[in-house]
Amino acid sequence: MKSVKLIGYRCTDGVGTRCIHAGQEPDKLSGAVIPPISLSTTFAQHAPGEHRGYDYSRSGNPTRDACEHCLASLEDARYALTYASGLAATSNIMHLLRPEDSVIVSDDVYGGSNRIFNKVCTPVQVLRFNFKDLSDLAVASAALSPDTKLVWIETPSNPTMKLVDVRAVADIAHEANPKCLVVVDNTFLSPYFQRPLALGADLVVHSATKYLNGHSDVVMGVICLNDPELHDRLKFLQNAIGGVPSPFDAFMLLRGVKTLHVRMRQHERNALAVASLLEGSSKVTRVAYPGLKSHPQHELAKRQQRGYGGMICVWLTHDPHVEGAGLQAATRFLQALRLFTLAESLGGVESLAEHPAIMTHASVPVAQREQLGISNAMVRLSVGIEDTEDLLADVQHALTAVPTGPPNSKL
Repeated sequence: MKSVKLIGYRCTDGVGTRCIHAGQEPDKLSGAVIPPISLSTTFAQHAPGEHRGYDYSRSGNPTRDACEHCLASLEDARYALTYASGLAATSNIMHLLRPEDSVIVSDDVYGGSNRIFNKVCTPVQVLRFNFKDLSDLAVASAALSPDTKLVWIETPSNPTMKLVDVRAVADIAHEANPKCLVVVDNTFLSPYFQRPLALGADLVVHSATKYLNGHSDVVMGVICLNDPELHDRLKFLQNAIGGVPSPFDAFMLLRGVKTLHVRMRQHERNALAVASLLEGSSKVTRVAYPGLKSHPQHELAKRQQRGYGGMICVWLTHDPHVEGAGLQAATRFLQALRLFTLAESLGGVESLAEHPAIMTHASVPVAQREQLGISNAMVRLSVGIEDTEDLLADVQHALTAVPTGPPNSKL
């Protein structure tokens, strides 16, 4: 059997092999195939300041190191740093900046990201955020300047599934300011379907709670990168701020990521089938899924991604002249689902459905939601890995509960 060859934090074998083996060699002491959980908070030293690589578990832990090793390999990165949540990872990145620094952000991002930027980083850290439609390269070119210190890209975006050309925006940003940091939130696709560092990004961030773990039982975040100096700065912040994951959570994430490649293929297969069904329904105004030819950036998805993922955004038909009709349509659809569970989050093996305007993106100002198209008639689906036929039957049944819209509701 060919052995796994590790080059620093890289692995020359395929992604499935990396998921299972990178950072996860059998325990040297016992030979245990699954690396043990190191729960100790402190480690013995030979003499003051002389230890075996670990002194205190916030600063470093064998189980967390194994997890970071594996995640770095999956993103083709030299380094990975893990955190207690995706927002803790985001906060650490924001601490790289100084007061009055200018940040350009994709206009459509996860509600928690929008909240921390507007309600924490702006008033507390005195950072300046400008939300721009970075899917439009003319808008990106006009927004980016020598004063821009960081660009935050989310692609596909949450929840409207808008794509950003990472290579083009990274080139524009680095030309405007060679020291500008380009960050890509890769949560929706995972490293199985997209590798932003290879497209020119400086940092990749994930809510590892989602597809990386894949089982809705761990909350974690991760940052992947290649630059040694930037790694040292973030490593200092990771330890100094202290938002690190527990060894048990790191162990659970390693356990979940072993099946990432298998899960992502089934997520995509099911999502494409569900999106196609929705697109053909008279109860649906619009479907946003990059795998559909009708997606306005389908060609970019084919060029930039290795697949289309498991996330779908759908707008249901309703009479726009009747107050509350959009919410009524969405509520009836969500309550009629049987296999899709109405719950926040995404990326688990089970199928989930949610209402962004009321749930995940409630913290986004109403005017901004309306501008982005996050209406009361919108539903977000995280398509799981159940049997395809059962999911299709569930969605078809839920659509029968949606009131028929006016004749022009598809326009």
